[in-house]
Amino acid sequence: MVTNRRPTAPLRAIGLHQAFGIMKILLGFGLGVLAVAALVFGYFLTGMAPVAAGAAPMPFERYLAGKALHVAIARGAPQDVPIQPTEDSLRAGADTYRQECAVCHGLPGQPKSNIAAGEFPAPPQLWQGKGVTDDPPGETFWKVQNGIRLTGMPGFGKTLSTTQMWQVSLLLANGNNLPDTVKALLSRPYSIDGPK
Repeated sequence: MVTNRRPTAPLRAIGLHQAFGIMKILLGFGLGVLAVAALVFGYFLTGMAPVAAGAAPMPFERYLAGKALHVAIARGAPQDVPIQPTEDSLRAGADTYRQECAVCHGLPGQPKSNIAAGEFPAPPQLWQGKGVTDDPPGETFWKVQNGIRLTGMPGFGKTLSTTQMWQVSLLLANGNNLPDTVKALLSRPYSIDGPK
């Protein structure tokens, strides 16, 4: 015979004791999360976070920023290139690159500019080594259009036309197969007054 008997007082006490223990654990966890958040907030508010260009990076800064960037590019970079890398489009891309990008990202055979030498993180010198020739043009287009937060890389989506951004992206994607006229344009020295 089964009866619905109420638990005796000692059993009810054990249930309340366990519930109280769980509540203490949850309260401790919540207070721990708040303490960590307060420490991180204080780290930034007190000026302890490295903000100078010459300062060492924060813990996990490169890793976290890099992961976020790769996910954003994978999600948002266009797959279809609307223009072809003709000599004219590459030459137009070289003109725009010299005007807007060369001061930070360099020119073939030219030394790094003082501006590029003072940036943190250091901007990649796109004409040394493989540059970004192994990146799909859509990835470079995304970077040119949107910029990259906390790197000094501005977004040109509001200042350059879509065609200009694609021309620069194709120039860089084809950097190791450029026509001689484009190579000649890129090899002209850069001066403090801008490209000559």
